[in-house]
Amino acid sequence: MRVGHNPARFVEKVAQPAEITVAVANCIPFLSGYYEQSLEVLKTVIESLNASREAEHPYDIMLFDNHSCAEVRAYLEEAYGQGKIQYLVLSDTNIGKIGAWNFMFGAAQGKYIVFSDGDVEFRPGWLMASLELFESFPNVGMVTARPLPTSKEFSTATFEWALREKVLEEGPFLSWEVHWEHARSLGMKEGADSPRLPAHMSRVVFSGKFAYVGAAHFQFMARRETLQRIIPLPSEQPMRGERALDIAINDMQLLRLTTIEPYVVHLGNRILKQVSNKITKKNFFCRLLWLPGIRHILLWIHNQIFRLYFLNGK
Repeated sequence: MRVGHNPARFVEKVAQPAEITVAVANCIPFLSGYYEQSLEVLKTVIESLNASREAEHPYDIMLFDNHSCAEVRAYLEEAYGQGKIQYLVLSDTNIGKIGAWNFMFGAAQGKYIVFSDGDVEFRPGWLMASLELFESFPNVGMVTARPLPTSKEFSTATFEWALREKVLEEGPFLSWEVHWEHARSLGMKEGADSPRLPAHMSRVVFSGKFAYVGAAHFQFMARRETLQRIIPLPSEQPMRGERALDIAINDMQLLRLTTIEPYVVHLGNRILKQVSNKITKKNFFCRLLWLPGIRHILLWIHNQIFRLYFLNGK
């Protein structure tokens, strides 16, 4: 039985979604071990997205949380209440990164969708730099806002277009500083085993704009209509299968590009300043734990505990 009229019937306008949706996928099951600083990393990501908003290109932030712990969910609900997140989805199970893609790419309302892992910091200017490539190059499929070496096999359509248009350049364009910033975030060390600077990078120039060939699925921008032609992608494991998106974009004969400047940075599971402070304070026992043999055994035990309590839980 209904009494009276729903007040919403008299509202003549509703808010419209922004032209761009930034979709972030996150999973922090607990705050110890590997994940000890992950909440601080996530906060850095959310703050960087809010700090780099541009009046001429507003965007909505959508965050899909893959069954994080209570402390993380409490922070996300607080950030949502403060207007730092426009769409917050709290999943009671971990449906994996691809599962989050399927949900977010289907639900996002923006003309463009920007995807990011939950450990990627955004720098001012990232949005304009990404949009410029969509506006300057034809048939762009995805753009990553950071230059980095990528596998050529997933960008064959881009190379074919560049050779046909005679806009491909090869050379030692990437600086060591930019290369090392990303390599270091992946856990690589300086010294004899430090990653080598790529001898050549593939660059294209069109309509007066430069871009590197390739893209990465830890952060990228794409048109919503493109992504909705690709989903649903098969989702079977928490962190496997991302290459299916790269392959699909390439098979659609769309360009895969990166910006020339590093507008996003992969943070990983540590805030660099905190890492530096901890390293200088290590005692003998801590250094012993980081010896290759002992470290590998302890990490193996940690992974087994993670599987036992989290992956086989619920």
